[in-house]
Parts: sequence; C-alpha cells; structure tokens
Amino acid sequence: MRTRARTHRRSARVEYSLPRDPSSPGRARKLTSAFLARAQGRTAGVSTERADDAALIVSELVTNATRHGRSPCRLRLRVADDLVVVEVYDSSPAQPRIRALTDDGEHGRGLAMVRHLARHLDVTSAAGGGKTVRAILAG
Repeated sequence: MRTRARTHRRSARVEYSLPRDPSSPGRARKLTSAFLARAQGRTAGVSTERADDAALIVSELVTNATRHGRSPCRLRLRVADDLVVVEVYDSSPAQPRIRALTDDGEHGRGLAMVRHLARHLDVTSAAGGGKTVRAILAG
C-alpha cells in the first residue's frame, strides 16, 4: 500500500473595514505591518523588504479607495506560502487609471508604483457595484 504525504498550506488572513477618512491610509499601513509580523510565525514568513513593499502598496490602494470611493473601504490581507495578497474594495465603479511614473503631475502615480512593486495587479468589478483592486507580492 502506498501512502501519500499531505502538504498543508500554512496561511494567515485578515480583513479590516476602514472609514472614508484621511487617516485611514496610515492606519492601514500600521495594521498591515502588525499583521505581517504576526503571520511570520504561522507561515513561511515574509521578508522585511516584502513587508515594507506590502505596507506601501496598502497605503496607496487605501488612499485611492478613500479618495475616490463613496463609503468605507475594506482591506483584506493574506499570506500563503511565498505570497502576500493585498485586496482593497471600494464602492466606486470607476476603474482606476495607471499613469506613468515619469508623469509630472503631483498625483496619479501611485498605481504605477504598485504595479512596479507587485508581481501581479488587477481590478475586478463587484457584482453589487464598486471594485476590488488586488496586488500580489512574492513573500
């Protein structure tokens, strides 16, 4: 008889609701850093560089959600194997525009930076309206 070794994915996840308030991006950054530090013991771990990248990405996505959304936003974080997944939902159906990092304008380059830092970036429309912006980073 053959036995098969089962591998169990070690993962950690959390979800936060954040008000439509200028203080939310800073709070989201702190929550992200704390979550990733706690997740270190339950998962394969996240490098310091990736944790810093994830906190920056969260800050940019939550800034966009609180600036352009019409209600509180939701931040979901997941660490599994060697990936960090960041998802931010907001109630605005408008799709974000990604401008070049070299644009001279004062605003609008955050998503270009997120795309540069993340392994994958996508935007999904939600069934009841709104959208989720998801960034995936290597741990």
